[in-house]
Amino acid sequence: MVEVPWGKFPNLAMDQEARRWLQFMANIGRAPNTIDAYGRAVEDHLRFCAAEGTEPLYAKADTVAAWIGEMLERPPGRPRGKGASRASPGLANATVQQRIVAVRSFYEFMVEDGLRERNPVRRGQAGRSGRRPKRGLVRRVEQAPWIPAEADWQRILEAARAEPLRNRLMLSLAYDGALRREELVQLAGEDFDPAYSLIRLRAETTKSKRSREVAYGAASGQLFMAYLGERRSSFGRLGGPLLRSTSNRNPGGPLGASSWSKIVERLSRTSGVSRLSTHTFRHLRLTDLARADWTIDQIAQYAGHRDLATTMRYIHLSGRELAARLHRANTTLHADRERLLAQLLETP
Repeated sequence: MVEVPWGKFPNLAMDQEARRWLQFMANIGRAPNTIDAYGRAVEDHLRFCAAEGTEPLYAKADTVAAWIGEMLERPPGRPRGKGASRASPGLANATVQQRIVAVRSFYEFMVEDGLRERNPVRRGQAGRSGRRPKRGLVRRVEQAPWIPAEADWQRILEAARAEPLRNRLMLSLAYDGALRREELVQLAGEDFDPAYSLIRLRAETTKSKRSREVAYGAASGQLFMAYLGERRSSFGRLGGPLLRSTSNRNPGGPLGASSWSKIVERLSRTSGVSRLSTHTFRHLRLTDLARADWTIDQIAQYAGHRDLATTMRYIHLSGRELAARLHRANTTLHADRERLLAQLLETP
């Protein structure tokens, strides 16, 4: 049985059905981050139900609606997002959407067990066969991902030059491979194929649980070889995870995902680029692939996305780039039209 950190979710841990549901999710292989997010979502819902004097087993749609309303009007806490000057009331749209999905799954579990007749969390539906689409409980707000302008990117790289070799390698690999945080810190030396400048991402380290290959450039290759030499001189020959801690608490131990987050936070401060996050490198790389005229299918394969719609959300071409593409397309179209009209100059 997979271990669940019940101490994080006291209300959930005390509810028999909620505890069974979260343990079920953990046992079927949901990622630890997913378990954490699902647990926090249902913990929040159970807290609200307790305050309202409602048993989740008997909660109806109006209870769910009241909970959503409370989330949307919740007093502001700390500012939302990097660089935000003040907090806005209510939780972020993405957070509300995530919590609704988790609570819907919890109630669906009880429906399947025969404990409830219906799920009180309504699901949105796409319009099919000419029918109008059915909205979910909360309208989804789609934000284009932020990517750094060239001046921002230069400032980030300039700040990174003062970082240790390991951290510079991590930044370079995060960009080249469009790697997620967990994929980056779980890289092993055996995953690299220097002959072809490829990294083979093992299925167990990826979010989709599907293996894939990504490439790395000359700079990453040189940083990789230099880091191998530095690591060997510090810790000897080590197998397993490539990236190792140099802290006094855990010298030579595998580097955790939170350590990469702290490194990027420091880069954000020293570079003055407040919106920098661990996902920025991934967003920028996928956008650069689109700029290089890769197809959406090729980009999705490189990113490890199952759904092309997810890939589309990651790619952010500026208005100037789109206008330039339109101009090139129109120029080509105009040339084709002129070529065809030129046939009128010829007599049969």
